[in-house]
Amino acid sequence: MNKHLEQLIDLSQIDKDIDAFEPQVEIANKKLSAVEKSQNDIISQVEELESSIKDEKIKRQKNELHLAELSAKLEENSKKSAAIKSEREMKSLQLEEEIAKEQINFANEEIERLDKVIDSKESSVKELEAKKDELDSKVNAIKEEVQVELVKIDEDRKKVFMKKEKLVSKMSQKGLTFYEKIRRWAKNTTAVPVKKQACMGCYMVVNDKTYADVIRGEEITTCPHCGRLLYIEPTDESA
Repeated sequence: MNKHLEQLIDLSQIDKDIDAFEPQVEIANKKLSAVEKSQNDIISQVEELESSIKDEKIKRQKNELHLAELSAKLEENSKKSAAIKSEREMKSLQLEEEIAKEQINFANEEIERLDKVIDSKESSVKELEAKKDELDSKVNAIKEEVQVELVKIDEDRKKVFMKKEKLVSKMSQKGLTFYEKIRRWAKNTTAVPVKKQACMGCYMVVNDKTYADVIRGEEITTCPHCGRLLYIEPTDESA
């Protein structure tokens, strides 16, 4: 095989290997992101519940204040009853007491309802905090695991970059410019094999002359349809 063609094929594979590191990093980080999202969701739920509990307690306090006012009014009416001089005044006072008692009953029922709501929400907060504690431990474990993976990926990536630098140092500037021109649009399919006389980049069948040139491998051959670099894989040479 032509030396320059071999270099271009090797460079294409190295670039493909380099590009493959990014998805590996994303996969590693996704593990952590998924758990951190669950952690943040729990924090948001707890904050929402705590805010709601605060509102419910304010409502409860208002009802307690209202109860105190109603009790004071009943006590005041009790004192007034001794000074009543007419039946009309008596009925008016009784009506006020009935209304006040109804309001007291409603306030007590509302306080009881609010207590149940507060207890339920506080219980939910405790459950969520327990889940968060479990997730905190899980997050720390995954952080360590991901860090180990990222270090390994970084070490492997440095080795591949060194391999690329070594190869590029041996290549001509003309060959590199030609390669980069194709790679700008073809990305990791800059150099592709020919199988069953078809370019594995665009999947179009190449003519007999182009196919013969690719098999010989004496010159750099590009696909007449898409412009990618063509080569025959060693296992396909006898096909």
